[in-house]
Amino acid sequence: MTADATLDVVGIGNALVDVLSHETDEFVAAQGLVKSAMTLIEPDRAEQLYQAMGPGIEMSGGSAANTIAGVASFGARAAYMGRVYDDQLGAVFAHDLRAQGVTFDNKPASDGPSTGRCLIVVTPDAHRTMNTCLGASALFGPDDVDPDLVRSAQVTFLEGYLFDRPESKEAYWVASKYARDAGRKVALTLSDLFCVERHHDDFVPLVRERVDILFANEAEACALWGCDEVGAAVERARAEVAVACITLSEKGSIVVAGAETHEIPARPVDVVDTTGAGDLYASGFLYGYTSGLPLARCGELGTLAAAEVISHIGARPDVPLSTLLS
Repeated sequence: MTADATLDVVGIGNALVDVLSHETDEFVAAQGLVKSAMTLIEPDRAEQLYQAMGPGIEMSGGSAANTIAGVASFGARAAYMGRVYDDQLGAVFAHDLRAQGVTFDNKPASDGPSTGRCLIVVTPDAHRTMNTCLGASALFGPDDVDPDLVRSAQVTFLEGYLFDRPESKEAYWVASKYARDAGRKVALTLSDLFCVERHHDDFVPLVRERVDILFANEAEACALWGCDEVGAAVERARAEVAVACITLSEKGSIVVAGAETHEIPARPVDVVDTTGAGDLYASGFLYGYTSGLPLARCGELGTLAAAEVISHIGARPDVPLSTLLS
């Protein structure tokens, strides 16, 4: 840890409660869902889909929150910023994070929409189809950013999913400026292909001007840089960000930084649910990075965390990730 940093990673993202249910491909088709994607839905659609789903498992989620929970599970010092409403789901979200040792001090909203939720359909091939009612989380703005938390953390981790509203985009620019002015690093996950396609012209300058560590899967990286294949995207990443981690599903990942290139193989695992794989890859990498480990080892820790989370239902670790270190 940097000598004057009291936190390793602080994350900013959509504060959501996940509802996971196992369903068939026929269910996905009948409900008109876009398989393996994240689709934003309105409250009435969320209620209709929730009623159609079978028995589910409810747990706190949100992409960046999952990553931060994973960072804490490794034993690092972590904090989170996100917007919840003063309701039962908001209280559950806050309790779950704090119980994992994460600092979460954003005051719950007393007006506006309720706490956000993500309805996740897991099909027999272990792919997840996410339908998100953002609720209060989408209204996160510059005033919700705690400058002292950002300045105290080695890395501020930003979630692409939160990039849908002007006030949230502004919050990212504000937070990244706090980080840069304090000599800290900024990390961004692109989150989803549709997310990149919606916000391409806003992502590009943020990546070029403020991001030190970029997380993306193959499709997201190609979409960001307009490439037809991952090799070209890797070279663009090498030129435009200090560190880039491009995940390749069962083929592992590629970590590039300047002249360095590290190809990290995936860990063999019986896949149960791919929810949170990218989130937890970022957990492992950021834990290694803030611990001062070599980039190749950071990538290995990313695959370790991702393998753990896809071996069971849910987007957060079932066991302390610190117990898996060797």
